[in-house]
Amino acid sequence: MPTIKDVARRAGVSITAASYALNATGTISEETRQRVLQAAEDINYHPNAFARHLKKRKSRTIGVFITRFSGAFYEDILEGIHDAVLQTDYDLIVCPESQVERRIFTHRQVDGAIVFDSKIASDLILRLAAPTFPIVVLDRRLEADYVFPLLIDNRHGVVEAFEHLYRQGLRRLAYVAGALDSFDNAERTETFLGEAARHGLTVAVYQGNFLEKSGYDVAQSVIAAGNLPEAVFCANDQMAIGFIKALKEHGLTAPDDIAVVGFDDIRVAQYMQPSLSTIGASRFLWGMTAATWLFDYLESGQLPEPLRIPTAFIQRESSLKHPEALRTS
Repeated sequence: MPTIKDVARRAGVSITAASYALNATGTISEETRQRVLQAAEDINYHPNAFARHLKKRKSRTIGVFITRFSGAFYEDILEGIHDAVLQTDYDLIVCPESQVERRIFTHRQVDGAIVFDSKIASDLILRLAAPTFPIVVLDRRLEADYVFPLLIDNRHGVVEAFEHLYRQGLRRLAYVAGALDSFDNAERTETFLGEAARHGLTVAVYQGNFLEKSGYDVAQSVIAAGNLPEAVFCANDQMAIGFIKALKEHGLTAPDDIAVVGFDDIRVAQYMQPSLSTIGASRFLWGMTAATWLFDYLESGQLPEPLRIPTAFIQRESSLKHPEALRTS
């Protein structure tokens, strides 16, 4: 098993300097700190900092490693996790993308982890997961011992949304994809394009990144091209909101000019003008279930039953281009 002495030797520093870098103490240069951290990763050195101080080798803490705190999407997930934590005597550390996050995760300074951050590589998760360090992952599918993927049922909601558009007679369709490193985006894209192909339709696909501005920019490109689709499906609500904003700036409206559907049912979706048709899944349930899985395993070794968080299409104003067709179909 690698020791701190091995890390120091590989990094070409003293054991004291290696200790300072690994424990974020003392005064060393940033270059030295980065070299030590890289050396530790290279030789798979992962000390459990809390274990050095606690006889039971338990911190009674779980870590949530998430892209960001802000925004209703992440807030709801964190609220669900927090609700589950309150039913236990565990503490909770929430870490956004940072060097601190990397250190806490790679040194396994918590008893278990929930990971919703694409910047944490899957191979690192697979390497760290252990009976004493279970990991629940969101928005990625990993098959390994002590790694528990908890996904939402993207397919069900997307199929419902496609049928909603198709039943209105809409055939010229466009799709705005989200971030390329997102499992949910890949599954939503595959499902929507698959349904279109099954009905003999070709879909214009535009690349976004889940941010509102990317939906806005795609709409600008679509409008400039002149050949407007009858409907557009955006892989999340933020991009749909940006798309509708660009339409308004050009004197166009949803659904009259282009029917628009999003995904996530964030809080603002129902209050927009027009209100946004979308696909909803309980993010609170997603977070609560992830934390419950972790606690059940930590306390009793209980493996979670595979499941998907349910989704459903929510019909609102932005996609009702020909509502009479829905009443007669």
